[in-house]
Amino acid sequence: MIVGLTGGIGSGKSTIAKQLCKMGFVIYDTDSHAKRLIIEDKSVRQQIEQLFGKEVYKDGRYQTAIVAQRVFADKTLLSQLNAIVHPAVKNDILRWAEQNPSATCIVECAILYQAGFDKLCDKVIAVTAPEELRIQRAIARDQTDIEKVRARMRAQDIEKSLQYADLVINNDGNTKIENICLQIEDFLHSIEAPNH
Repeated sequence: MIVGLTGGIGSGKSTIAKQLCKMGFVIYDTDSHAKRLIIEDKSVRQQIEQLFGKEVYKDGRYQTAIVAQRVFADKTLLSQLNAIVHPAVKNDILRWAEQNPSATCIVECAILYQAGFDKLCDKVIAVTAPEELRIQRAIARDQTDIEKVRARMRAQDIEKSLQYADLVINNDGNTKIENICLQIEDFLHSIEAPNH
C-alpha cells in the first residue's frame, strides 16, 4: 500500500515522517530522492543539461542556486524542469514500492498533487498548521526571511491537498508528534490494504 504524506512548508510533515520511520514505517522522501536522481540518473542529467546547458553540472555537482534563480524568473523553465524530474521520481517511487511489497510505504511530498504523485497513492494524509506557526517554523528551520517563506507557501498551494486528502492532521503545536503519529498509525491500520 502506498500512502501519500503531504503538507506545506512549516506544517511539520517531515518531523512526522521521521517519527513514523522510527515506528517502523517505510518512508520515501521525494525531495532527497529527486536530488539523487538529478545527479545519478543519466537520462535526467542529459535532459537537464539540454535545458540549462552543461554548466549546470560544475565539477559533477548540480548547481542548485543557478537553476533556482533561472526557474524563479521563468515559470516555463520550471514546468520543463518538472517535466523531466517528476516522471523520474514517479518511476522511482514505483520501483521502491515494489521492493517493499509487504510494507505500508509512505511517500512524503509537499507538492504531491501538483506532481501527480497522488495518483500512485491508495490514501493521502495531509498535515496542516496555522499560517503564522508555519511561517515561524520555516524561518527558524531555514534561517530565511518572511517574504521567501510566503513566496514558497504561495507556490505550494496546499489547499488542494486539504480538500482531497483522506485524513487531515492539524499539527498546531498542542499535540505531541508521537501522539499525532499514533493517530496516523490507527488510521493506516484501519485501512484494508488493497492489492496492487
